[in-house]
Amino acid sequence: MAALILRQCVSTAALGVLLASTPNLAARAADSSLWDGDARSAVRLVAGSSGANGVLRAGVEIRLATGWKTYWRYPGDSGVPPAFDFSKSENVKAVSILWPAPHRFTDEGGASIGYKGGVMFPIHVVPENSRRPTTLRLALDYAICEKLCVPARGQAKLELSSTPSQHASRLAAAELEVPKEARVGDAAPLGIAAVRLEPGQPHPRVIVEVTAPAAAPLDLFAEGPTADWSLPLPEPVPGAPPGKRRFAFDLDGAPPGVEAVGARLRFTLVSGGSAVEVTAVPE
Repeated sequence: MAALILRQCVSTAALGVLLASTPNLAARAADSSLWDGDARSAVRLVAGSSGANGVLRAGVEIRLATGWKTYWRYPGDSGVPPAFDFSKSENVKAVSILWPAPHRFTDEGGASIGYKGGVMFPIHVVPENSRRPTTLRLALDYAICEKLCVPARGQAKLELSSTPSQHASRLAAAELEVPKEARVGDAAPLGIAAVRLEPGQPHPRVIVEVTAPAAAPLDLFAEGPTADWSLPLPEPVPGAPPGKRRFAFDLDGAPPGVEAVGARLRFTLVSGGSAVEVTAVPE
C-alpha cells in the first residue's frame, strides 16, 4: 500500500510539472508559425520585440537543405527574387522588408546572388490601430536551386504582440546583417569613395572605387532604380589608387526605351559581416 501511494504521489507530481510547463510551451509556440515546406526548403514567420513608435518587429525565415540556395531581391544572371504578399494580414498598415547582405555564387549557369543554408528577413510592421490585435498572413513565392532550380511557395500566419519573444535576439542579429545606408565619399573603413562613368562601346562603363581593408574579402552588387533593370555584376579590376579597390561593369540592362545614363543606381558593398548601401548617379 505504501508503494502504491508513493507511485501515485510521483505520478501526481509529474503531471503537475507537465501542466505547469504547458503555458510556457504555448507561449514559445506563439513566437513563431509552423514551418511550411518540404525537405528542401520551408518558410515560417517569427515574432520579435516591439520597436519604436509602435512598430512591431518580426521576421520571415527560410530554411534550406544543405547545398540549396535562394535569391536576393536582385538575383543576378539567373534566378527569381522572393515575392512577399502580406495583403491578407489583419490590422496592418504597412510592412517593411529588410534584406540581409547577400553572397555571390558562380557556377556553369553564371553568377547569382542570394543565400545558402537559410536566411532571416527582418520585417517592421506598422499596425492600423495599436490597440487592436495584429495578425500577419504571408504568402511567399520564391525559388530554390541546387543543380536545378525549382519554384517554391510557403504560407504562414502569426499574431504579433508586444510581449517578449525568444526570437528577439536572432532578429536583432539579422538586422545587423542588413547593409547600412551611406553616401559616396563617407569617411569609414568600408565605403564607396567614388562612382564614375567612362565612355565605352557599345555601352558606357561604370567604375566604382571602394575603401576597404587591404586583405578583407569584398564584393559589390549594383541595381537599377526599378526592379525591371538587369545590370551586369560588377567585377574587380586593377588600377585603383593606394588604399582603394576598384570594380567595373558596363552600363547595360536598362528596360527598353529607358536612358541608362543619368539614372540613380544602388550599390551594395559587402565585406565579411559588414555591408553598406549607397545610391548614386555615375558621373
